[in-house]
Amino acid sequence: MKIDIISVVPELLSSPFQHSIMRRAADKGLLSVHVTDLREYGIGAHRQVDDYQYGGGAGMVMMCEPLDRCISKLKESTTYDQVIYLTPDGITFNQKIANHLSCMDNLLLICGHYKGIDQRIRDIHVTMEISVGDFVLSGGELAAATVVDAVGRLIPGVLNDETSALTDSFQDDLLAPPVYTRPADYKGHKVPEVLLSGNDRLIEEWRYDAALQATKTKRPDLLKE
Repeated sequence: MKIDIISVVPELLSSPFQHSIMRRAADKGLLSVHVTDLREYGIGAHRQVDDYQYGGGAGMVMMCEPLDRCISKLKESTTYDQVIYLTPDGITFNQKIANHLSCMDNLLLICGHYKGIDQRIRDIHVTMEISVGDFVLSGGELAAATVVDAVGRLIPGVLNDETSALTDSFQDDLLAPPVYTRPADYKGHKVPEVLLSGNDRLIEEWRYDAALQATKTKRPDLLKE
C-alpha cells in the first residue's frame, strides 16, 4: 500500500512511521508513506498557502491553488482509491473504516490547518472526509498518523501474527477481553483458572463472555448499534 500525505508541517510526521509496527511494515515493503510539504507549491517568494476568508471572520483558510497544484501533481503518478481530508466535520473514524481502507492500494491524505481548506478543493478532489473524534486539533497531522497506523497494521503480513488484529477491540463490535501474562499469581491477584486450563473451547467462551461484559459496562452504545 502507498499512502501520500499533504502537510504544511511535515516535521510533525517525521517520527510516527519510523518506529515499531509501521517501521516493520515499511521494511517488509508492505507500506510506503510519503509526506509532501504543501509549501513547495505555495505562491510567491514566501510560498503562501493560506489567506483571509471571504465574508470576514477570525482564522485563515488554506488556499485553492497550492492544494490543487499539489494534488494534481501527485495524481500524475498515482491513481488514488480515496482522497481523504482529515476534518472535524468528517465521518467518525472507526475500525470498520480502517478495515475498509486497508484493502485499498493507494490513499492520499490531506491535513487541514487554520480554519480548514477552501471548500472548492473538497468539491473538486476530496472523495472521503474523516474525523478522529469530536474535538479540534491544531492540524490534521496527528489525525493522519492515527489513520495510517490503524490502517497499516491491518495490511496482511504486517503483524507477525495476523490473527492478533482479528481479536482487537471493535473488530466484532465488542471491546477486547482482559488479558494476562506471567506470573499467574501477583500479590494475591490470580489469573482466571480457565486461562490456565489449556481447553481452547472454554477459553474462547470465557473471552467472548468477558468481552461482552466489558462492552456492556464500558461501551453499551456499541451493543445498541
